[in-house]
Amino acid sequence: MQPLHVPYSKHIEKIHMPYHGLALVLLVTLVHPTSSCTQQEKGSLLQFLAGLSQDGGLAMAWRSNTDCCTWEGITCNQDRRVTGISLASRGFEGSISPFLGNLTSLLRINLSRNSLSGGLPLELVSSRSIVILDVSFNYLTGGLSELPTSTPARPLQVMKSLVALNASNNSFTGQIPTASCLSAPSFAVLELSYNQLSGSIPLGLSNCSKLTLLSAGHNELSGTLPDELFDATSLEHLSLPNNRLEGSLDGIIKLTNLVTLDLRGNGLNGNIPDSIGELKRLEELYLDHNNMSGELPSGLGNCTNLMTIDLKSNYFSGELKVNFSNLPNLTKIDLVYNNFTGTIPESIYSCSRLTALRLSENNFHGQLSEKIGNLKSLSFLSLVKNSLTNVTRTLQILGSSRSLTTLLIGFNFMHETMPDDDSIDGFENLQVLAMNDCSLSGKIPHWLSKLTNLRMLFLLNNQLTEPIPDWISSLGFLFSLDLSNNSLTGVIPSALMEMPMLKSDKTAPMVFELPVYNKIPTLPYFRPGAFPKVLNLGINNLTGVNPKEFGQLQALQSLNLSSNKLSGEIPQPLCTLTNLQVLDLSNNHLTGAIPAALNNLHFLSKFNIANNDLEGPIPTAGQLSTFLDSSFGGNPKLCGHMLVNHCRSAVADQISIISTNLCGSEVFFAIAFGVFFGVGVLYDQIVLARYFG
Repeated sequence: MQPLHVPYSKHIEKIHMPYHGLALVLLVTLVHPTSSCTQQEKGSLLQFLAGLSQDGGLAMAWRSNTDCCTWEGITCNQDRRVTGISLASRGFEGSISPFLGNLTSLLRINLSRNSLSGGLPLELVSSRSIVILDVSFNYLTGGLSELPTSTPARPLQVMKSLVALNASNNSFTGQIPTASCLSAPSFAVLELSYNQLSGSIPLGLSNCSKLTLLSAGHNELSGTLPDELFDATSLEHLSLPNNRLEGSLDGIIKLTNLVTLDLRGNGLNGNIPDSIGELKRLEELYLDHNNMSGELPSGLGNCTNLMTIDLKSNYFSGELKVNFSNLPNLTKIDLVYNNFTGTIPESIYSCSRLTALRLSENNFHGQLSEKIGNLKSLSFLSLVKNSLTNVTRTLQILGSSRSLTTLLIGFNFMHETMPDDDSIDGFENLQVLAMNDCSLSGKIPHWLSKLTNLRMLFLLNNQLTEPIPDWISSLGFLFSLDLSNNSLTGVIPSALMEMPMLKSDKTAPMVFELPVYNKIPTLPYFRPGAFPKVLNLGINNLTGVNPKEFGQLQALQSLNLSSNKLSGEIPQPLCTLTNLQVLDLSNNHLTGAIPAALNNLHFLSKFNIANNDLEGPIPTAGQLSTFLDSSFGGNPKLCGHMLVNHCRSAVADQISIISTNLCGSEVFFAIAFGVFFGVGVLYDQIVLARYFG
């Protein structure tokens, strides 16, 4: 089954789609030599080696005084002719030698996952023998559409035996080549994703009568899907995601052998034709991030082999009239960001294999049915931003879902009361819980303390009162806590300083059943570990001083205590939190000087201490000098070059001299893991419901 998304970097964390690998695995058998390979073939291989600036140690393995049929990665037939070259992931740099074209018995060549550059040599693509050519995951350039259909020496014989070509994850330009459709009658697999191909889908693909896989996603293809494409009736996998394709799906009914249809991230419009029900073999349907509209056709329920339906980020509307009871193999349904109405159809709850269900950002209403308990394998459930009611009953129903690890139900249950401690039980495997933006009253409930596997907890934008409970530190895996914009009272409990995951760089492993997104749809997150370690207590009624124990939270990446009633000085141990990317202490009653050693927070991208009662010079010649005056405003006793109130030079010089001594040996530098986010993007990640449902 194809994953919902593959990583978008071309040369980092690249992965093949599994069904492509089935056609491209090089199955070879080594034959013990009875005689040596020819000098011509040995010379051709050595010429290939000579063209590499980095050979990954191959020169040591390929000794010129030995039989080349015994060389690493080389396979020969009984006649001592080279039939296979399998040298993937060897760290090669350099170009592909044209002398490989002299290997006239070569059937399979795999040079994938190296750092080869330049183009595909004409001598290689003119081969009459090659069956499988895999040069994916390199830095190759040039135009694939320029490959010749014939040469004077070999008229109409170019790659006549070719079955599979994988040139994905390179920098090829031009149009999709179609020459192989004419010259190679058995041509079946064309994998060109992650390149820079442009132009329209060529009509010549209809001549590929044996083509089973066409993959050209993540290119710059444009235009409509030509009717001729639907004449390639042997297609089983059609994958053209993230291009600029337009038009409708009319004609898709002809592709009755389709197993995978992936057209996500284009500009397709119109509706899904009811005739899609004729695609009896269809297992994977990805039409997300398009401009499609209308109601879902009831015929979709006739695709009885469907395992994944992903239609998110379109304009589909109306009630869900698909009879999901006919789809027993469904494991994932993703309909987020559409305009569906009515109640959630109970036929969904007959899909007993369902592991992920996302219906967020629609117009569903009413109470959740108890029949959702039939989904014994459900791990990921997101119902964010609908009009659901009765939060207590919802949690009582879902508590028995033992497989549930991610529950996102924010922007529902408006102005209801957080259920009390005795009425909720279960959730023993829950790891992510978001009940944000519901305007729930009450307090942080004690039943949350039973969720010992919880990693991320989001209760922001409610109306919760009373102090933060001390039992919060018993959630040993919790690394992201957002309680902002409530009415919590009391002091910041010392228990927060004992949270194990905020003291250590470790994160308990977990994988989302569906990718979650920030506001840029092309940046999916499959693991909670991709999110920063966060403590957000902003916009509450907390009082007292900031605990010095904050220095224990060495793994913390974002700390927000803004808009409370905190007093006292900025605690000196904050200067040791060298992983911090966000520090917001604004809108409190803080006094004293700014610790100059905050300049040691080199990863800090957002800093705000505005609207306090701080005094003295702003430390210069460090990280703090990179922030705008708005980060310091509203402190009339502060002075600095970025403020209207300038400091006397003698005082400023004194601060600069002592700035490196305030933390002494306590200051250490740690390389923060992962990707460091910009201010806006990081804040969006903290507030989960803002960018995924």
